[in-house]
Amino acid sequence: MTVRTTPTPMIIGHRGASGYRPEHTRSAYELAFALGAEAVEPDIVATKDGVLVVRHENEISGTTDVASHPEFAARRTTKLIDGHELTGWFTEDFTWDELSTLRARERLGALRQSSASFDGHYPILRLSELVEIIDRASADARAPLGMVAEIKHATYFASIGLPLDELLANELDELGWGYQFDRLTIESFEQTVLHEVRARGVKASYVYLIEASGKPADLVARSGAQATSYADVVTPAGLYGLSGHVDGVSVDKSLLLRTDAAGRPATTELVDHAHAAGLQIFTWTLRPENRFLSAPFRRGRAKAAFGDWQGEWRLIMGTGIDGIFADHPDLALALRDEL
Repeated sequence: MTVRTTPTPMIIGHRGASGYRPEHTRSAYELAFALGAEAVEPDIVATKDGVLVVRHENEISGTTDVASHPEFAARRTTKLIDGHELTGWFTEDFTWDELSTLRARERLGALRQSSASFDGHYPILRLSELVEIIDRASADARAPLGMVAEIKHATYFASIGLPLDELLANELDELGWGYQFDRLTIESFEQTVLHEVRARGVKASYVYLIEASGKPADLVARSGAQATSYADVVTPAGLYGLSGHVDGVSVDKSLLLRTDAAGRPATTELVDHAHAAGLQIFTWTLRPENRFLSAPFRRGRAKAAFGDWQGEWRLIMGTGIDGIFADHPDLALALRDEL
């Protein structure tokens, strides 16, 4: 997001306040803004009838109660999504009316039992409903709160006749969000769909998501084994190559962390390299539980226990990063205020 009215780094509620409520639910998003998040991040997939919904993946067995609906038992299937074989239930096999009968579940139930206590309380959200939540929260806060919309599996959806670039551009236009340059960021692990949405006239910041390993699905579909890897992109030359094509990058936090010669936690120069190339840089996902912290910051053996999250997050914030995605936005804000 290019127009900044907040301190650096921007705090983005990852799928809402997903550390406290099942992700992508109304409660998670409303709570994120109540806790001070300056933007929220939905993942966007499509239904059979072209309705955009917010789900972590198009495979929904881990985030909804679909398995308990006998009327949908025959929809369980196996598909190849971006090179990975997945078995379950998929949004593109349901109409919106059918999906609206499902209820959300905590994806990390064994780890986040408090959040899992809300299983079954909330329906799936359409993108249009999330935009209404953001607009209402902005009016209440008298501040332009933002949305960082992640387009999921664009190459796959295009292959089955559901072009997410077209669906998203049309929806944003209908919602009055097609020209929200100061409030809207669009991101994807596939650079092709970012170019396609921009070509449709959507005025937003465009951010390329970068995994710690592997290759983008759109490039693999086009070039196979010769596809450029994510590792090629995070070099100084690779970042300069992105300049002018996207406005920023968003990287797995592991790409920011290293161990110095004395064996102490330290950071890489990736943030400096991105800024030198004229790119904003964000990172995901800051989580306080031991399971998600890098090894030097874990405390004890309990995966669900909070480790030294302050130590890890302070190190990351100290790089000059432009924005962070956090499941607990209140913790990130408290640490940013301290710094």
